[in-house]
Amino acid sequence: MIDTIEKEDNLISEEEAAQYDRQIRLWGLDAQKRLRGSRVLFVGLRGLGAEVAKNLILAGVKGLTLLDHEQVTEESRRAQFLIPVDADGQNQAQASLERAQLLNPMVEVKADTDAVESKPDDFFFQFDAVCLTRCSKDLMVRVDQLCASRNIKVFCGDVYGYHGYMFSDLGQEHHYVEEKPKVVKGSNEANDGPEAKKPKVDPSETTMVKKTVSFCSLKAALEVDCTNEKAKNNLKHIPVDYFLLQVLLKFRTDKGHDPQPDSFAEDSQLLLQIRDDVLETMGLSSELLPNTFVSYCFSEMAPVCAVVGGVLGQEIVKALSQRDAPHRNFFFFDGLKGSGVVDYFGSK
Repeated sequence: MIDTIEKEDNLISEEEAAQYDRQIRLWGLDAQKRLRGSRVLFVGLRGLGAEVAKNLILAGVKGLTLLDHEQVTEESRRAQFLIPVDADGQNQAQASLERAQLLNPMVEVKADTDAVESKPDDFFFQFDAVCLTRCSKDLMVRVDQLCASRNIKVFCGDVYGYHGYMFSDLGQEHHYVEEKPKVVKGSNEANDGPEAKKPKVDPSETTMVKKTVSFCSLKAALEVDCTNEKAKNNLKHIPVDYFLLQVLLKFRTDKGHDPQPDSFAEDSQLLLQIRDDVLETMGLSSELLPNTFVSYCFSEMAPVCAVVGGVLGQEIVKALSQRDAPHRNFFFFDGLKGSGVVDYFGSK
């Protein structure tokens, strides 16, 4: 779909060239035109959602639809910067629209106040990429499977206190180009010696290399078998945040919301119980996720939203522009350590 749009409208205006000058210099005109022809659906306008929306609008996608059915509360207003201070009680997507549009008038920004669960299957087919935050596991799996049938890129992400993650499914065959230093052939002259005949890398010259990579579904990524011998041997290399994500998604499914600071004691006990149940089902010891995790996974921390939102926005831009190697397929960020890790889960 992206390539088709690009061919239909192959020119870029002087105004766009001036607006996106730095980006065009960074990743090239072709990549910018692919972005300019892409429509994105973003679900969930809290702290992480505002960060990603900002990044996509500034990058210059063609259109961005902000979908959120929830109303603005004091907590949600403080969690993000697109909602005005006097917007309590309004719809979160609608309240975020004006400031979002002001970031870049060249991008068509729309607000949709429906619940994503109520949307029919064909609603998602009008977009080139769909990004889901604050959604249940079942809904994310459903949308991922729907979009896979139409080669639509799917991204998921959330922030839980000091922890955050993003997931991407770019399909069975995602094509992209990567800039590499040019290899210069060695000289064949007899007096140059054997060393001169070896290929050399010239850092001053680069060439574009076409590559293809395959992704698995979200369902496969979340149902990794940890009971076989190979998985047990590699257990120490698996980020703890992968198991934390499983626990938090189960909490969201059971309770219909994320852990709440107002019910910290009650939710902490439930988190510990869910931790035990989830890890037991996976054939693992609860010691993999120490009890202290419950102290650091409530609400959205603004700095964590900024980091995860930057990475998530970057990955959407890379996927749509087909420029540079994508993260495959999870990124986990631990704000306590101040570091993140990219890891792949699911069928190879």
